[in-house]
Amino acid sequence: MQEQTVYIVHCVDTEGPLYESPFAVFERIRDIFGVDIEPSQENLALLQEGALRFGGKEDGIKELADIHRASTKGDWRAVDKMLEQVTSESFRMRLPDSEGKGWIFNWFCMDHVGFCGANPRRRDVGHHKIFDHYRAMAKRQGMGDFIGFHYHPVPISGNYHESGTAYWGSGNLNQILARKIIERGWFPTAFRPGFHTERPDSHWFLEQWIPFDFGNQSKRVEETGQPDLADGRFGDWRRAPLEWFPYHPSHDDYQERGTCRRWIARCLNMYARVRQIGQEDVDAAFEQAREGGASILAFTDHDYKDMEFEVTRLQGMIKKAHSKYPEVRFEYATAVEAMRKALKLPSQDFRLEGHIEKGEVCSRLAVETDSPIFGPQPFLAIKTKTGKFIWENFDVSVFGKRWSYTFDANTIHLDEVETIGVAANNGYGIAKVLLLSEGKEERYAYHV
Repeated sequence: MQEQTVYIVHCVDTEGPLYESPFAVFERIRDIFGVDIEPSQENLALLQEGALRFGGKEDGIKELADIHRASTKGDWRAVDKMLEQVTSESFRMRLPDSEGKGWIFNWFCMDHVGFCGANPRRRDVGHHKIFDHYRAMAKRQGMGDFIGFHYHPVPISGNYHESGTAYWGSGNLNQILARKIIERGWFPTAFRPGFHTERPDSHWFLEQWIPFDFGNQSKRVEETGQPDLADGRFGDWRRAPLEWFPYHPSHDDYQERGTCRRWIARCLNMYARVRQIGQEDVDAAFEQAREGGASILAFTDHDYKDMEFEVTRLQGMIKKAHSKYPEVRFEYATAVEAMRKALKLPSQDFRLEGHIEKGEVCSRLAVETDSPIFGPQPFLAIKTKTGKFIWENFDVSVFGKRWSYTFDANTIHLDEVETIGVAANNGYGIAKVLLLSEGKEERYAYHV
């Protein structure tokens, strides 16, 4: 008999502290709804009660002003205090899964870099700041939490609190990944899109390197009343599959099923103004597992919000759904584990090898694997002796297992290079990193 299991994946868009004054919500109401309200605690309470009328806009404004949506953790001290509670063993075990395991967090970490404008929300700026914080915490706790990748495109304004649309052009994304490879020996296997948004350039970027994508926010009924989020402005998933099961996207349309490489899983918001997960969504995941054998129930929130409230809310929904479908198991999982188990991906490791052939005029980096990788080429990162990080394409691919890169006057001479980093995933979600520098070789592997 086919096992009936819901794999539960809590994806946290991990961005560090976000400061907002108690009255920032009034600015947002003005900018989004065009309504000017005098900032005061009394008016804030009235907005949260829905007691003020604004010609049909009051429901949307009430959603925006909700105390759990409007409140944020403004510094690391506040964030860490909250994390101490939600990552404790006692909290994780409030609702054990069918194997008796506790809640698992998937920390999709962002770097606030590449921005050059205002930072009114006091984002923690710099490479690895958030990544190091959560990676150290996960290692220290040893509870099986996962580190994934999260990215916000830099807006035209350069402001830290605004959203861009382009992955191509600035080179910022490649800089971030090049530094992760060379300075941390790490490369992502799973991704959560910033502002829940994918577009053609991000679609094709992911197709080259990252096998697992938790971006799909399809909902049976599209919410209204939030004009800044209308018509797919931040996350257009209106045509994407509604099933709690991953799909391969089409080359020209990430929302359609197709023959691309990566898997996209559905992942709704835990407590937000749009695309918020409800009891009917959780029930559907259990029903799907009963009928089809497996489903992935994924949802997302932010680490600067009240995660205790949001997790408790989801645990209540899971408990209720399980009581309705007692024959269906549920299992807390990392993003990679859920994909492997639900899709029944065949277990497969791979070897990533590389060496440098030095010449008088030019030198050559040769890279090969013993089995196909995910995507057409590994990610090539170069750190110069002046501290510059560069991403480059490889020259040649032979049957998807061999690649080369030439160091010469048309690229960069090898004597200007401090470190070469090569990273790749395979379709099973194993990441390998190879670092080469002045005769030294280092290797890193994840999710074996």
